[in-house]
Amino acid sequence: MKTGILGGTFDPIHYAHLLIAETAADRFGLDRVLLMPSHISYFKEGRADGVSSPEDRLAMTEAAASDNPRFLVSDMEILRGGKSYTYETLEEMHREDPEEEIFYIVGADTVCTMGTWRYPERIFPHCTIVGALRPDQISRSELERAAEELRTAYGAKVEIMEIPAVGISSTDIRGRVREGRSIRYLVPEGVRRYIIDKGLYRHLPGEKHEDEDT
Repeated sequence: MKTGILGGTFDPIHYAHLLIAETAADRFGLDRVLLMPSHISYFKEGRADGVSSPEDRLAMTEAAASDNPRFLVSDMEILRGGKSYTYETLEEMHREDPEEEIFYIVGADTVCTMGTWRYPERIFPHCTIVGALRPDQISRSELERAAEELRTAYGAKVEIMEIPAVGISSTDIRGRVREGRSIRYLVPEGVRRYIIDKGLYRHLPGEKHEDEDT
C-alpha cells in the first residue's frame, strides 16, 4: 500500500489542496491520499481570526473528498487531541502497518523549515517527503538545497513535485466570506454550502452580529 498524507488546518480546505493531493497520487502511483485535518496546529496558535472547530474542519474535508475514490479523510490527529505533531502521526501509522509506504506531502517552503519541527529525527525514517513546488514560491535550487540538507542531517528521502501556481488561500477565502463576496470555484460546492449553512467566517472573534442586541 502506497499512501500519501496531506495534513493541514484546512480552515477551509480548497481546490489548491486537492490539486496537490491529486498530483501526488498520479506522480507517485499512490493507492490513496489521506486528507488529515490537524487538531491544533502549533503553527496557527494565536491566529487573529481564530481557528474553526475540529468538527467543522473535519466535516468540510469530508465534503471535499467525497467525489474522489482515492481521497480518504483521517481524523487521527483530531482524535489524538492536543497539538498535532507530525512525528506522532507517522509513528502511529507505522505501528498500525509497518509495511505501508508513506509519502508525506508538504509545500516547498515547508521543506525548508522541517529541520526545526518537533523531533525531526523521528519523522524521516517513516516516510518520503514530497515537496510541492509552485513557480511563484521559492526557486527549485533553493528547494534542492533544503532537501539535500535534510538528506545529510537525517537520511531523509525527499522528492520534488512541480505543481501549477493556483492563487487560492484559506486566508483569502475567510476574508471573502467576511466581506460577503463569492467563494464559488475556490472550494468544492459541498464545502461552500457547509460554510454558508454553518455561518462560518462571517465574524472575527468578539465582533457583534447584526442580529444581536446592542
